Amino acid sequence: MYDVFQKYLDSKIILSQEQSDWIRSLSVVKKLRKHQYLLQEGDICKQHTFVTKGCLRSYYVDKDGVEHVVKFAVEHWWIADRDSLLLGEPAKLNIDAVEQSEVVLISRENFDLICRQVTAFDNMVNNLLQNAYNASQNRVLANISLSASEKYEYFLERYPDLAVRLPQSMIASYLGISPETLSRIRNQVNAQVIKNA
Repeated sequence: MYDVFQKYLDSKIILSQEQSDWIRSLSVVKKLRKHQYLLQEGDICKQHTFVTKGCLRSYYVDKDGVEHVVKFAVEHWWIADRDSLLLGEPAKLNIDAVEQSEVVLISRENFDLICRQVTAFDNMVNNLLQNAYNASQNRVLANISLSASEKYEYFLERYPDLAVRLPQSMIASYLGISPETLSRIRNQVNAQVIKNA
C-alpha cells in the first residue's frame, strides 16, 4: 500500500533515502471498506489523506437530508476537510469510501513538520494546492454558467474514468442535478454516439 505513495512521491520530487524513510515513519496506512467513514460531520479532521487504491468522496448533508458531493478522490489524489484540518473546527463534510479503498494518512502535525524539513515536499504541496484552487474555481464557474448537459459533458471531458466508475446518483449530486435529469442527459449522449458511429 505505502509503495504506491512512495512511487507517487518519486514521480513528483527527489528525496534522499533518509528523507523517504523518515516520511514513511510519519505515515499510517489504512484500509477502508465500501461505505466506511474516514471522517464524519462534527468530528475534527486530523490528517491529510492520500488515496493509494479505490475511491473516496467528500459530501455535505443539507437540513433536508440531501447529500451534496463536493469532491471525489481516486488513486493518487488527496482528500480532507481543509477548514477542519487547518482551523481545528468541527468538520462540515463527511468523507467515506465509495469503493473498498486503501489510504495513507499523515497527521496535520507530521505533515507540517515534513513541509518545514523537506523543501521539495513543501514545494510539491504548494503546487498541489494551486492546482486544487484552480480546479475549484473552474468548477464554480462551470456550475454557474453551464447547462445541466454542458456540466455533464465537462465532467466527462475532465474525468472520463469516474463517469463509468461511480454510481449515477453520486455523479448527479456532484453536478448539482437530479438523477433523473442525468439519466435523460446520458441517454441523449448515448443516442448521439450511436448516431455518429
